[in-house]
Amino acid sequence: MFVIGENIQIRAIRVKEALREREGAFFQDMARRLVEAGADMIDLNIGPRKKDGPEVMTWLVETIGSVVEAPFSFDTTNLDAIAAGLQAARGRKNILNPGSIAGDPARTERVFSLAVEHGAGVIALTLEQTGMPVTADDRVTIAMEQLIPPAMEYGLPMADLYIDPVVLTVKGMQEHPRQIIEAVRACKFILDPAPRTTGGLSNVSNGVPHENRSLINRTFLVMLLAAGLDSAICDPLDGELMEWVRIVEERDNSTPLGAALLRLYDTVQAGDVDAFGSDDVNMDDPDQAALFKTVRVLRNEVIFADDYLRF
Repeated sequence: MFVIGENIQIRAIRVKEALREREGAFFQDMARRLVEAGADMIDLNIGPRKKDGPEVMTWLVETIGSVVEAPFSFDTTNLDAIAAGLQAARGRKNILNPGSIAGDPARTERVFSLAVEHGAGVIALTLEQTGMPVTADDRVTIAMEQLIPPAMEYGLPMADLYIDPVVLTVKGMQEHPRQIIEAVRACKFILDPAPRTTGGLSNVSNGVPHENRSLINRTFLVMLLAAGLDSAICDPLDGELMEWVRIVEERDNSTPLGAALLRLYDTVQAGDVDAFGSDDVNMDDPDQAALFKTVRVLRNEVIFADDYLRF
C-alpha cells in the first residue's frame, strides 16, 4: 500500500502554531519521523489559505524537502498554492489533492493541466458541488462521468489518477463505510487500465472517542485493502495500524489475531463483506472480539455507540 502521511495538517493545534511561527525544525523532525515510520509521501494540508497559500506551501516544501526525499501531496483548495508547491518540489513525483473538482470545469481544467505539466498525480474526490454521494453507485458514476473523462482528455495516465470515494465517519453517517468499500472495489472494473484509489482513512473515525479511533481506522483499512485500495492518507505513526498492513501484505498468520485479520481480508476480497462471522474469531480473545465488533459497526449491522466494545 502506498502510504501518504497525514500528520502535517492545519487542524492540528501544534501544526498551526509551528506554521505561524515558521518553526522549520518541527516540520523537519515530523517529516523524518513519518518517512522512518513508512510514509511514501507527505501530505501538506494547509487549508484554503487564501491570503498566503503560495508562500506557505513554498516554505513548507523547501523546509521539509531539505531533509527528506519523499514527494508531497498538496492538500488545499487553493490552486495557486498547489502550483507554487509543484514548482518548489520539481523532480519529485508529487500529487495534487485539490478537494472537489467534479462539476467545476474551470477547476477541473487547471488541476489536470497542472498535473500533466509537472508529471504529477491527482486525488479526485467523488464529490459534486451539489452534495455528498450516498451509495457506491453514486460515487462510481461521478468517477466515470466527471473525473475519468477529463483526466483522459488532458492526458493524465490512469496510474496517476487516484479516485477518492469520500470517507465519512461511522458516527452519525454509519451507512457510508460499507458503500465506500464497494465503491473502491467497483473502481477496479470501470476501465482497463483502472484508475488508482485512495482515501482519507482517519475520517471514518471522526468524532469517535480517541481510544477507539485507531481500532476503527485499521479495521476499515484491512477491509478497503481487500477491496483493492491502492493508497491511504493515514497516520504512519500509528504502529498498530502499520502492523496490520504488514500482516495483510505479508500474509502473516503466525498469531491468532493475524489469522483472524487474514480471514477478514479474504472474505472481503472474495466479494462477500458479510461472510466474516463470529466463527472466524475467538470471542474469548479481547483483541479478536474487538475486531469482530468493529467489523459489524462498519458493515452497519449494529448502531454505533461510543461504548460499542462493551456489548
